[in-house]
Amino acid sequence: MDGRAMSLAAAMPWETWPELQLVWPWWLLALPLPLLALWLLPAVRSHAAALRFPHAARLSEVAKLGGRGRPGRGPGLLLWLAWALLCVAAARPQQLGEPVQPPQAGRDLMLALDLSGSMQEPDMSLGGRPVDRLTAAKAVLADFLDRRAGDRVGLLVFGRRAYALAPLTLDRESVRQQLQDSVVGLAGQETAIGDAIGLAVKRLRERSDGAGAPQDRVLILLTDGVNTAGLLDPRKAAELARDSDVRVHTVAFGGDGVMSVFGFKLPMPGGGDEIDEATLRAISEATGGRFFRARDTEQLAGIYDEIDRLEPVERPGPTLRPRIERYAWPLAAALVLAVLSLLLAGWRRQ
Repeated sequence: MDGRAMSLAAAMPWETWPELQLVWPWWLLALPLPLLALWLLPAVRSHAAALRFPHAARLSEVAKLGGRGRPGRGPGLLLWLAWALLCVAAARPQQLGEPVQPPQAGRDLMLALDLSGSMQEPDMSLGGRPVDRLTAAKAVLADFLDRRAGDRVGLLVFGRRAYALAPLTLDRESVRQQLQDSVVGLAGQETAIGDAIGLAVKRLRERSDGAGAPQDRVLILLTDGVNTAGLLDPRKAAELARDSDVRVHTVAFGGDGVMSVFGFKLPMPGGGDEIDEATLRAISEATGGRFFRARDTEQLAGIYDEIDRLEPVERPGPTLRPRIERYAWPLAAALVLAVLSLLLAGWRRQ
């Protein structure tokens, strides 16, 4: 063996071999039970009349010839091995697998979507055709949901009041279905931003109390207007979110009061909608989140891409070594040996 081979052999410690262990090793104490049974239990003696055979000498010679094969030793040895393998299987051998580092979800993510009357303004473009704001927001949010595998996601909508449509869940398909079924005016025509934040904080806090406090709780709020309804002031709601360790990202969504028709910019009836950017920015800053402004669908998609980077889905969990059950191997071997023993005994009798 040259020096390079010796160095390779030295670099492979014994730990690289499969590590086996017995969960219930006391089952190995049952190995000598058959011997104890033969030793302690007396042989059965027959009281029937003996048969007298006139040619006993010839019978003993036949027995000597057959003794060369030592009948019974083969089947008996197989049965002993089968018993030993059964004891090993009962001891439940396990093998430690390769170290793995499973992902660990670290966020409860609540989406809050404005369904006030202004969300039906057709000043957005999607796939080259004009659409209303809600349709554009649904398309972007659906794509955002596809990238949140592993997080618990919930959905609430708000207008005059705030309503939770989907609780925090790992079933993103149900959240997507509730999102697609949302329509303008479902929660009223006005805008209750403060109530939406308060309801989101309540749901995030309840989920944490029932399942252990998560590492991060996040609210993403999308609106195109000003707080005009509700009982809770948005800035007070931001303080409540901050005290509950909920980070709020706010997205102001809406055009500048123009609509694109065949490449021409035409003013919308009534002009653009007013958006309280100052309040939305203050909410995000108070809770450690970010404020975003989107005037079209492309900007909105870019904002959710940025949020996706700010709030990564998974982080590495603790390193684990899975335990692989190996009792099936000795159990199967014991069954095979038992069957072979029976076959061999029958062949010898024939």
